[in-house]
Amino acid sequence: MQLKKLFAVATLLMGALLAGCQTTNPYTGDQQASKSTKYGLGGVLAGAAIGALADGGEGAWKGALIGGAAGSGYGYYLDNQENRLRAELQGTGVQVYREGDQLKLIMPSNITFDSSKSDIKSAFYPVLGSVARVFNEYDRNLIQVVGYTDSTGGDKINLPLSQARADSVANYIAFQGVDGSRITGYGRGSMDPVASNNTSEGRAKNRRVEINLLPVPQR
Repeated sequence: MQLKKLFAVATLLMGALLAGCQTTNPYTGDQQASKSTKYGLGGVLAGAAIGALADGGEGAWKGALIGGAAGSGYGYYLDNQENRLRAELQGTGVQVYREGDQLKLIMPSNITFDSSKSDIKSAFYPVLGSVARVFNEYDRNLIQVVGYTDSTGGDKINLPLSQARADSVANYIAFQGVDGSRITGYGRGSMDPVASNNTSEGRAKNRRVEINLLPVPQR
């Protein structure tokens, strides 16, 4: 009987979340659940299960409500942050990717740096300024800036260059008022290629700076 109550409670709340959080995909026109809804559904199930163990059906109901709110809260925050970044970066050449509770910005080197240089192109400063404004508005992330190169030149050249480029981006973001304690910079040279280094197109994709937005670890 307790399991039936747990299932009924979870089903009711999941139905409410899905009904209230449907969005339209701007590219396909299809209806889909927002990412915050997916977080909320996970919270509903986890909260209901814990509550049921503690206090039967009544505990399942309370646990599902609490779990759903907690789960959708951070997902809703990320939904809004992602939307702000996409709006700010539209047409700039910077790509925005979302995977679970992480956001990633990919900045190709052809729009950020001249060949073999670590000084940010002057035309890219306004773009980084827009990124910094969003980072100041949404301050619940750690900011990991990672520089990459292609495989030409060897590690003796590529590692220091990738580190210098990561530092340039990180320092400029901090100069725009973003809390420096949130920011770290790494140079990984030709590691982690996203395309083949055997073609000029592939090498161009591998020369990049990525900004990873990570959730602050909970103590």
